[in-house]
Amino acid sequence: VSQLLKVFVTRRIPQEGMRVLNQSGLCKVSLWDSDEPIPRTDLLQGVSGAHGILCLLSDRIDAEVINAAGPNLKVISTLSVGFDHLAVGEIKKRGVRVGYTPDVLTDATAELTVALLLATARRIPEGVEEVKNGGWSSWKPLWLCGYGLSGSTVGVIGLGRIGLAIARRLKPFGVKRLLYSGRTSKPQMGTSLDRLVSESDFVVVSCSLTPETQGLCDKALFSKMKKTAVFVNTSRGAVVNQEDLHEALSSGRIAAAGLDVTTPEPLPTDHPLLKLKNCVILPHIGSATYSTRGIMAELCANNLLAGLTGSAMPSELAL
Repeated sequence: VSQLLKVFVTRRIPQEGMRVLNQSGLCKVSLWDSDEPIPRTDLLQGVSGAHGILCLLSDRIDAEVINAAGPNLKVISTLSVGFDHLAVGEIKKRGVRVGYTPDVLTDATAELTVALLLATARRIPEGVEEVKNGGWSSWKPLWLCGYGLSGSTVGVIGLGRIGLAIARRLKPFGVKRLLYSGRTSKPQMGTSLDRLVSESDFVVVSCSLTPETQGLCDKALFSKMKKTAVFVNTSRGAVVNQEDLHEALSSGRIAAAGLDVTTPEPLPTDHPLLKLKNCVILPHIGSATYSTRGIMAELCANNLLAGLTGSAMPSELAL
């Protein structure tokens, strides 16, 4: 019998993924058997001698980890569409292949983005709170008024799969105009970031985190937005300068913000953004439906196996 290949899995993942690995007959799986992130020292120890690593977006896979794994390493498979936690340059240098999980989480993330946008614009968490704390007295014409999508202009920063899926879902709400800005301008659709920011009633960020987009949403950007504008980010926390966002929200520069991503994650419970009524923050649950997470885990496992056997991956990152 040929030697089983060592695979290290950095966290408990949905059983659909573990089933694929265990039934393959190809690999011996070591698992960091916890729902909590693996400490750095355990990660460096765990990957030692591994042929494959299955990781999460919270695991920083840099030169140190790749060196700790050693010369056997053939493949890194991440349970995410984003890959800003991977040192792509280092990985490429060593000829290691990378699998990721685009497409399968597009619908779930787009849905959550629409939910977050509506919750923020219509002040739903604030309303729920008022019902619970006795702030609800009688019906009042101006109480808890927010902003509606009907007749509005929506700007989407980031023209990828998720950005387009968000736009498609917002259309039926009676959005009058959709503006896009992204790396690749799709025909007849792309517009300048300046124009998007100044003309949109809702600004939705769904770009990937790159050196170009890091801190993209800063004081300069918020200062160009309408005072009545609602800002939503479901991409990565580091795309936003949180100090500048806090300033824009607390000074009334913009109306409200909804975030599914922050820096750091989790956000400390005493963070200034959490004290603001006009800021809705979710714990990075964009892809969190049972079916989506199951399919992500399965795809992630199949990417890993393909990398171990040198065959075509269902979803390989072009390095």
